[in-house]
Amino acid sequence: MVTRSTEPTFANSSSAVPSGLDGFARGAYDQLLLVARVALGLIFVLSGYAKLMGLAAFSASLKARGVPGPELFGPLGAAVEFFGGLLIVFGLWTRYAALLMILFVIVATGISHRFWEFADPREFRTQQSQFMKNLSIIGGFVFLLATGGGRFAVDTLMRRWKE
Repeated sequence: MVTRSTEPTFANSSSAVPSGLDGFARGAYDQLLLVARVALGLIFVLSGYAKLMGLAAFSASLKARGVPGPELFGPLGAAVEFFGGLLIVFGLWTRYAALLMILFVIVATGISHRFWEFADPREFRTQQSQFMKNLSIIGGFVFLLATGGGRFAVDTLMRRWKE
């Protein structure tokens, strides 16, 4: 039977007691996860809130991009973006929220950042940059999917209350 540790591993560390950056990362593991969750989730909270407050305009932008059912997918997308971002920030159902946000970013990227469709070099580069930014964000959510929310997550507090 293989057991997995919830502790971070530092494969490149030359000793059992890491020093330098390895030691800092181990000592601040949960604080770093908190910073990562807030940094990653905040953009979605703010953007989702703006979309929720301007649903008609957001739905119209989806219609203009050829998205079917914008009157359904506008509110749904805005809600997923806002509430998914909140779940990430607070570390509530972190792994499920990370998976939801991975799917959301894939869909949003496919709708909004199809850089290969642009002939104008400036617009091509702008959309390609946005596409790559979203790919990086997906990478951040993959890390959260793998690690969970850490000690300063609502998930962890809920587990402690159950014990």
